[in-house]
Amino acid sequence: MGAGGIGMAALERYYLAKGMPVAGYDHARSELTDNLEKEGASICFKDDVDKAIPAAFRDKDTTLVVYTPAIPASNRVLSYFREGGFKVVKRAAILGEITRGSKALCFSGTHGKTTTSSMAAHIMHNCKCGCNAFLGGVLRNYNSNYLLDPKSEYSVVEADEFDRSFHHLTPYVAVVTATDPDHLDIYGDEEGYLEGFARFTELIRPDGFLILHTGLKLTPRPVKGVKTYTYSKEKGDFHAENIRHGNGEIHFDFVYPGGRINDINLGVPVEINVENAVAALAACQLTGDMDPERARKAIGTFMGPKRRFEFHLKESGADGRAIIDDYAHHPDELRASIMSVKALYPHRKLTVAFQPHLFTRTRDFHREFAEALSLADNVILLPIYPAREEAIPGVTSEIIHDLVTTEKKLLKKREDLIDTVKNSNFEILLTAGAGDIAELVDQLVPEKQ
Repeated sequence: MGAGGIGMAALERYYLAKGMPVAGYDHARSELTDNLEKEGASICFKDDVDKAIPAAFRDKDTTLVVYTPAIPASNRVLSYFREGGFKVVKRAAILGEITRGSKALCFSGTHGKTTTSSMAAHIMHNCKCGCNAFLGGVLRNYNSNYLLDPKSEYSVVEADEFDRSFHHLTPYVAVVTATDPDHLDIYGDEEGYLEGFARFTELIRPDGFLILHTGLKLTPRPVKGVKTYTYSKEKGDFHAENIRHGNGEIHFDFVYPGGRINDINLGVPVEINVENAVAALAACQLTGDMDPERARKAIGTFMGPKRRFEFHLKESGADGRAIIDDYAHHPDELRASIMSVKALYPHRKLTVAFQPHLFTRTRDFHREFAEALSLADNVILLPIYPAREEAIPGVTSEIIHDLVTTEKKLLKKREDLIDTVKNSNFEILLTAGAGDIAELVDQLVPEKQ
């Protein structure tokens, strides 16, 4: 239930790889659901019990129903299973079962967890130990958000704090990248949010490891036996040294307790990825099964997840235009993305087209979003993408727009974005947000218009 979700898709592929029949429901078709159907899943897009549920899945003794919090309790298909006595569990509970049966590398944090977990999966996949990975983004290296290695004892998991999902996990290595408040509709306030992460640290195996970004407000509570380390870009037990920039590349040395890996070439040369690579390498190094040379090469060949600072246009020359798409949907992520673009193109004008995600997040952080967007030269704001939420009176993109200090700022309907960009004579364009703005990006590329 919620078969088109990126995290759910990884589980569908896991069960398909094990030869099990898989069926599902989602409210809308997408490229991901099309691919899942080609791989063997049966997916329906109507909230209709008769049409959505194949006959083979109507036996409660042989059917497991997995759902995401995005599916409303009023959904008729979900109600059928619940009222019929089927075993109905959250996606997070299934991930929990998988982590309990493996050595799980779990990456948590307000932002950075998709990239760091993806990097770690790519590293482990390229080392002899291998891994089974369940990721929150489609890796461009594999065109999948799931990696399968039945012989590996390791799993790599993106540990999502939404709805306290990561409390189902049993990490062998747990990474916390950031604890900037988010999902306050779930946690209430910053104190509640931090408590959620503290609880996550309690779940680490006694023979495991905890890796914390330096400077977090978090007070961890790992059980006896867990070894705790710190990391960041340039300080901590794990860090980078000798960072070099040039010819569109970033090189650095990875320093860890007792050793280092020299001259790593960052596959996705964005400044924030130095720190992300340090976190990923740290987790893999602590397993004891990471081959340093294979890891160095893996970081160099890492292409990144889709929608994480993904280039759709990159013209050559001093006047060449660029279009970059990024999943940034939290103020700190948006700020980091904008700053990364400005660092790559310091003398060019940056236009940011941003689609806020969730009414509650917009309500709670509209000032912070406005501050981040004010770093751009031109701003285009789209209406809020509601996802799982109902509208909140008075909460619209306008409350962000009114606080943006950039002189050139526009409020536009989603359907008007293409013409607006086409007529803007942009130099560098960043599209950002966790909603459906990504579906428009190809149409924004000049040769595809």
